[in-house]
Formats: sequence, C-alpha cells, structure tokens
Amino acid sequence: MQGKIRLQMVVALALLAQPALAHTGEDVGGFMTGVMHPISGLDHVAAMVAVGLWGGILGKPALWLLPITFPLVMCVGATLGIAGVPFPAVETGIALSGVVLGAMVLFALRPPLWLAMAMVGIFAMFHGYAHGAELPTSASPIGYAAGFVLATSTLHLIGIAIGQLWQWRSGKVVVRAVGAAIALAGGAFLTGLA
Repeated sequence: MQGKIRLQMVVALALLAQPALAHTGEDVGGFMTGVMHPISGLDHVAAMVAVGLWGGILGKPALWLLPITFPLVMCVGATLGIAGVPFPAVETGIALSGVVLGAMVLFALRPPLWLAMAMVGIFAMFHGYAHGAELPTSASPIGYAAGFVLATSTLHLIGIAIGQLWQWRSGKVVVRAVGAAIALAGGAFLTGLA
C-alpha cells in the first residue's frame, strides 16, 4: 500500500517539475515542442488520462495493452499528418475520444479486449494525426515524435495511477467521477463550448 502511494507521489511530483534548459529558447530537434503538444490541450490530456484509467478498471492485460496500443497507433496517425494525407473530422474524433473513453470509465464498461484496443487505436489515429499535422517546419519529426510519445505515455501512467483507486469502494467513486469529468469535457469540446 505504501509503495503505491509513494509511486503516485513520485508521478505527481515529476509532472510538476520544470525542465532545465541550458540554452533557453532552443528546442533541439523539436523534442520539447513534441512534449508540450499533448499536454497543452485539455482535449488531449483528458483522452490520454482516460486510456490509463480504463486500463486500470479493466485490469491486466488491458492495464498495459491499452497504453501501449495508443502511442503505437498514434505514431501511424502522426505519419499521415506529417505526410499531409487527408484525414476527415480530426477535431471531432479527438472530442469524441473524451466523450467515449470518459463514458467507458464512468460506467466501468468491459468490452472484449480486442474491442477496447480497437477503440483506443481509432482514437489514437485522430490524436496522432493532429500531432503530426502540427509539426513545426523547423523541427525534426523524430525528436518531435519522441516528445509527444513521452508526454502521452506519462499521461497514460497518471491515468493508471488514478485507476489503482478502483481497488477500494471509495476509490471507485473517484475514478467514476474523473471519467464523468472527462466525458463532460469531451462533450464541451464536441459542442464548441470549450
């Protein structure tokens, strides 16, 4: 029990830490730009945390397979975005990811693992495409991708950490409330209220 609490505290403190850049204003290869892209938009943060939360509810092996599926498929979407391949309704897909994944957490829905992975993968394509399409012209695609994959994985880990509360009756209330908040935020993005 103490080990889990310590892990959650370490993750929380790591998120509060600011990077120490030796050359202020320089983003070598686009890595920091890539890190900042997923965490600078609440729509991205909500969906990525929801992936970890849902994995926490579903337990093993989904606990790890969902957060591994998302960044892998996200890289495919980013490649399409970088290449300029047309991809319809990107912002709608991103907003829907919050609604759907938040609802999956709120209602603790347990579809077959293949379906959960497919859902996460579809939403990852939209998020990845947005990341790739917004690649700064001066940035290295590899550095930028490494940054957004790292940030995404960190957000998944935060979701997993919160999802560990599911083990306790009062924790289930907290996890469901976070799922509801994510679904509402997704709905606000979908309807243009946010």
